[in-house]
Amino acid sequence: MWKLGHTDEVLDISFDHRGRQLLSASADTTARVFDVATCKCLSTFVGHEREISKGTFNPSGARVATASSDSTVRIWDVASSTLIQALEGHSDEVFSCQFNYAGDMLISGSKDNTCRLWRDVNSERIIP
Repeated sequence: MWKLGHTDEVLDISFDHRGRQLLSASADTTARVFDVATCKCLSTFVGHEREISKGTFNPSGARVATASSDSTVRIWDVASSTLIQALEGHSDEVFSCQFNYAGDMLISGSKDNTCRLWRDVNSERIIP
């Protein structure tokens, strides 16, 4: 059994495409990336205002996207734990998100009965 360090429910987990890293998303408003071989936490993502319902790696494994009940999707750099983009546009909780194969687009699904396609999510914009 892994102790992931979250202080509330773990709502989603996913592997990167190589199976070497694990992403956990939690009701404690954080997401974390772990090295599967060592069980060591490599990154912690802090910035959502409400629970994170879904997390996913981009195809290269260098970034993750997190979907939250704060109505946003956020894209993070795994190596630095830095917020790259905050995607706003849904009017209610966001339950799912997934990168396309190229990693330059992301789709999100929300309780507002919409899916949004976000383009150019591979840019280097960093949120201060």
